[in-house]
Amino acid sequence: MTTPTTKLEAVNSMLSTIGEAPVNSLTSGLVDAETAETILNEVSRSVQAHGWNFNSEPDYTVAADTSGNVILPTEIIRADLANSETKYRSSKQEYVQRGNKMYDKIKHSFNIGKALKLDVVVLLDFEICPEVARRYITVKAARIFQERVVGSDSLSAMNRNDEQEALFALREMEGDNGDYNIFDDYGTASVLDRSIGTKVITNGSSF
Repeated sequence: MTTPTTKLEAVNSMLSTIGEAPVNSLTSGLVDAETAETILNEVSRSVQAHGWNFNSEPDYTVAADTSGNVILPTEIIRADLANSETKYRSSKQEYVQRGNKMYDKIKHSFNIGKALKLDVVVLLDFEICPEVARRYITVKAARIFQERVVGSDSLSAMNRNDEQEALFALREMEGDNGDYNIFDDYGTASVLDRSIGTKVITNGSSF
């Protein structure tokens, strides 16, 4: 039975692109394996920051702390005022993410003083991501790893073909799961389109 890709398997797949033997653990001490894992983490963060249906949560309420700051949990890599809050609002308010806090661009202050309902993108551990996303992340990371370590143009061309196929599969899954319509913007629809309930967290809480 086929099982989802583990992080170790992803690293070994990356090592295979430069002809390196697989390792038995992520703490093998092999420099190339450590480099591969670092690149895998970088690519995972970059891919997930796009905001897909699987790692997006709309209408997520974050409470202000005792100083009035709305501090985002460390797992949140992108946040914006919820579409449900802005759709029918006439008064002008604009909150944006700056670092790990929300910022009031009208008052020019981090002191918001109230809970905000946000549309957020969450950084998931590699092995929590769907298999289609793991595949794309692995193939993209393998191509970057090979280019940095070996720099073979021919290998890079083959890896790019695999990467394109993996991206098509990820986009197909996104279309199947996202319930999009013609009024949605593809880049943000996964954050804005689905209603999965409202949650309230306080500073220091985790997802």
